[in-house]
Amino acid sequence: MSSYSELTRGKIIVINDQPYEIVEALSTFKGRGHSYLQMKLRNLINGSVISKSAQPRDSFEEAEVEEQEAKFIFGNKGKYTFSDNKNKRFELTEEQVGDKVKFLKANQEVKTMLFNDKIINVIIPIKVQLKVTEVPPGVKGDRAQSGTKLVTLETGAKIDAPLFVNEDDIIEINTESGTYTRRVNE
Repeated sequence: MSSYSELTRGKIIVINDQPYEIVEALSTFKGRGHSYLQMKLRNLINGSVISKSAQPRDSFEEAEVEEQEAKFIFGNKGKYTFSDNKNKRFELTEEQVGDKVKFLKANQEVKTMLFNDKIINVIIPIKVQLKVTEVPPGVKGDRAQSGTKLVTLETGAKIDAPLFVNEDDIIEINTESGTYTRRVNE
């Protein structure tokens, strides 16, 4: 059981027999009362986000989640197919995988999350290297804003990148924030 003080961002707890990851945790205090924790929780099975508050007397069951290696194969019509280390295929929906799905490319190594011996989600690496396929011409204007342009990656994702990024460059992306990190020199 997790106590009030152990509820932090990234912790996985069980609510109504479903695993939830704490996405946000903010401790607040009301006048003469006691403190409470306002949390945003993401359901790891269906991807929905809920809000919940916890008081110091509350305790939550910690989710027993296992991780295993897997490989992304392909995506089609909102369904994404993966293969585990025994070459057994499984599918997850776009809601289950979340926003990080736009940074998945074929044969990419990922980790699966298992809850009660069932695959519920995948974890992709924090930083991935992707090839730039489409680049609009960079416009040099006033520098009140940083010089960036919207580039298209090999997975179809569009992100802001510096003006010096060209077509066929390989760049590193932070998948948690969806931002450009650096250009990879080969």
